[in-house]
Amino acid sequence: MRRVHVSALGIALMALASAPSMAEDKDVVAYRRHLRITLNEQSGALGMILSGSIPDSDPVAHLEAIALTASYATKAFKLQVPGGEARPEIWTQWADFSKRMDDFARKTAGLAKTVREKGPQGVNVLDALTCKACHDIYRDETKR
Repeated sequence: MRRVHVSALGIALMALASAPSMAEDKDVVAYRRHLRITLNEQSGALGMILSGSIPDSDPVAHLEAIALTASYATKAFKLQVPGGEARPEIWTQWADFSKRMDDFARKTAGLAKTVREKGPQGVNVLDALTCKACHDIYRDETKR
């Protein structure tokens, strides 16, 4: 009987050790927030460059930063930590959410390659920056 209790305690301790702590949960949510801010700021800078409101800069660098950040965002949500502005549908509709994020990363990386090779003339950045379509489903902006 004592052996059963010791085994159960051992299993419980291993489970606790492998489960994320409350601090780690907050860190995951904060990490996702930093990624979201990066995506927003890079998109804003890119918009300024392409609209001509600032002197010509390097739109490729901003597109590459967006693509890289989007790829990290998908990984950050795989941890399935609720919180922040994330709606639960991210995890209940994971196949759709992750596909959208992967497509976003792929499209922005492809757009960066096109702009690097051919220049920004005639390129429609909005084809790659499909943020709102995903936010409408998976982001709860009331939690800002």
